[in-house]
Amino acid sequence: MKRKILVASTNPGKLGELRAMLGRDVRWVSLADFPGIEEIAEDGPTFAENARKKALGYARATGLWTIADDSGLMVNALGGAPGVKSARFSGEKETDRGLLDHKNMAKLLKLLKAVPSQKRTARFVCRLCLASPEKVLIETEGTLEGIIAQSEIGTNGFGYDPVFFVPEMKKTVAQLSPGQKNAISHRGRAIAKLKPLLTELLR
Repeated sequence: MKRKILVASTNPGKLGELRAMLGRDVRWVSLADFPGIEEIAEDGPTFAENARKKALGYARATGLWTIADDSGLMVNALGGAPGVKSARFSGEKETDRGLLDHKNMAKLLKLLKAVPSQKRTARFVCRLCLASPEKVLIETEGTLEGIIAQSEIGTNGFGYDPVFFVPEMKKTVAQLSPGQKNAISHRGRAIAKLKPLLTELLR
């Protein structure tokens, strides 16, 4: 029987990436399958702490193994901001995720307006945690280095993808196909590290 694992997100993009990369030996469910569940605040100072807190919290609330991620953008010229506040960078509360993404990117581009290209270096960071209701089972991390573009380019992906330029690809992440993105992205790299460890656990 396939093990049921909860992905601690309602974001269909994240769920799709995990499903695509971790294969079919698991029955994946998301927080959308638990409409009454209490939200766990991402108020830790690091990506690792937030991922751990969410994975353990939702695992205990549902009784299921739970995989949680905390990921975001760290811009060197902004001292590592927006960091753990990436999703809420503009301070806006929006139910429309696309609109919120655009507001966050608009704030970022405004702050970097006077910063020259060579100083617009940044990295995406993803911390993944898989937990049972009793304990943390696996933790992995992936990063992707890049440069913040001068404007939004591309329509794929979500979050800051349209402004994150990857020099070796000569494209923003939002110009990549889902397969190209999964191969190089911060989340893709964290998932790739997690995959053999999860396979071992499921044996």
